[in-house]
Amino acid sequence: MSNERQTEHASRPPAQVRIGPVAVARLTQAQAIQELLAHVPDGPALRVAFANAHGLLLAMDDPKFAQTLDGFLVLNDGIGAEIGARVLAGEGFPDNLNGTDFVPALLAASPSGTRVYLLGAKPEIVARAAEEFAAAYPGIVICGHRDGYFGPDAHAEIIAGINAAAPDILLVAMGNPKQEHLIETLAPSLDVPLMLGVGALFDFTAGEVARAPTAMRKYGLEWVFRFLQEPKRLGGRYTLGIVRYLWKIGGLWISSRFARS
Repeated sequence: MSNERQTEHASRPPAQVRIGPVAVARLTQAQAIQELLAHVPDGPALRVAFANAHGLLLAMDDPKFAQTLDGFLVLNDGIGAEIGARVLAGEGFPDNLNGTDFVPALLAASPSGTRVYLLGAKPEIVARAAEEFAAAYPGIVICGHRDGYFGPDAHAEIIAGINAAAPDILLVAMGNPKQEHLIETLAPSLDVPLMLGVGALFDFTAGEVARAPTAMRKYGLEWVFRFLQEPKRLGGRYTLGIVRYLWKIGGLWISSRFARS
């Protein structure tokens, strides 16, 4: 078993805004990339999550997930996080750091020779995503990949395989909260400085799912495009889920006003 890395960053932590139980970092894209790459290859281990309205609502509903996110640097993703920050803190985020755009920017900025391991999605999708990343970012090394279809009995094998590949960056694509819980479970046994939960990134990279137009992504509206693509699967999340999220944000705002009074 490899030595456990410390999860605390040695430098001053970034500014944060609390949206319910989740502390979300307030960083530009350039600052966030610098923050993450400060851990590669020899910095203390850092776990990274992306918080959209769905993830924030999950954390509000599930104290265990909220507690898990306490061990992550959480970056803002989409209009839901922006609304939450503006309502509760009076100020939004400088950039929309959705993982599907942010991670490619991170890989492009990574030092030559940075080793990356992909974990998650179906076997053919993660293999295709690995090929696409290798072609798009020739300076990095895709040192291994593994699909996301396994149970707890395979954890020891997964840990051994990742550590043998010696990645600098581990990308875990299983959707939240599963990917964050898995990172939390595996991290103490992994010798990996930077671990990110990246949702549907491999599906997008492999061309399995189409991206929204650039203008929609810029304004945090990719969820609208995804809803139109998969209304049956995402209908509950993007209808009732959004209403519940906004209701909870309103309740938090009212509570904060009473607390100040």
